Amino acid sequence: MPPANGMISLLTDFGTTDAYVGTMKAVILARTPAARLVDLCHEVPPQDVSRAAFLLYTAAPYFPPGTVHLAVVDPGVGTGRRPVALATERAFFVGPDNGLFTHATARDPVIAAVELREAGYRLADVSYTFHGRDVFAPAAAHLAAGGRLSDLGPPVSDLARLPPFPLEVAGSTIRGEVLHTDRFGNAITSIGPLTWEGDTLILSLHLSAQVGRGAGSKVSPLRLTATRVQIRVADQTLHGIHHTYAEVAPGMLLALVGSHGHLEIAANAGNAAQALNLRPGNPIILAY
Repeated sequence: MPPANGMISLLTDFGTTDAYVGTMKAVILARTPAARLVDLCHEVPPQDVSRAAFLLYTAAPYFPPGTVHLAVVDPGVGTGRRPVALATERAFFVGPDNGLFTHATARDPVIAAVELREAGYRLADVSYTFHGRDVFAPAAAHLAAGGRLSDLGPPVSDLARLPPFPLEVAGSTIRGEVLHTDRFGNAITSIGPLTWEGDTLILSLHLSAQVGRGAGSKVSPLRLTATRVQIRVADQTLHGIHHTYAEVAPGMLLALVGSHGHLEIAANAGNAAQALNLRPGNPIILAY
């Protein structure tokens, strides 16, 4: 596991109108004053573990090795779900064992995990409803300061996992769904990761984490001719996959590869999610 670099990213559904985020930061800084805190996102829809897992998946690779990712979207707080800390070759993750780290650790696999049980690495009084402050923040502070993962509690091996991103390949059709709509109204889908090679797109199929039922005997990777692809979404058929929004006229819908490396449905200077009434779970069909 990597040496800690003192950086902690924070991902929550707490919002910013209450004091929850600030209080969690205070606990971290009281224990590790030199910690560097990065607010990744605090506007995850309440209790939406899947959305949080997607956001962490998109962001974690861009942090330097040794970062601690503290993620608290925890509808099961106070129940039997375990508080955990994980280590990969690149990073540490701290939060509830509810599948939140599934996608981030699909490409950066877990090499060690513990349950957060040790009383010395939590606050003296642990509430039933705010483990972000009382359990997770002290553990993240310990790791960011270079503390050992094993100090925090006993090892675990049966971590909870979310289902893989929906991605089914059959014949010349790829089926996926919308995973996330961003503040611009771009609908990011489960069809990815995609990389450009000239005018060809390479779709990498991570069999252990990304391909759902229906993949059959397809072999990774798939090569798609971008100009020949057709995408069916809502009641629209979009032709071709573009590089940039400006390749179509203002207000027009298009498909492109977004910065996340996934197929994105967008509108140039518009809001595709609003125009098509798109939300997470809506189906996407790509013919190539």
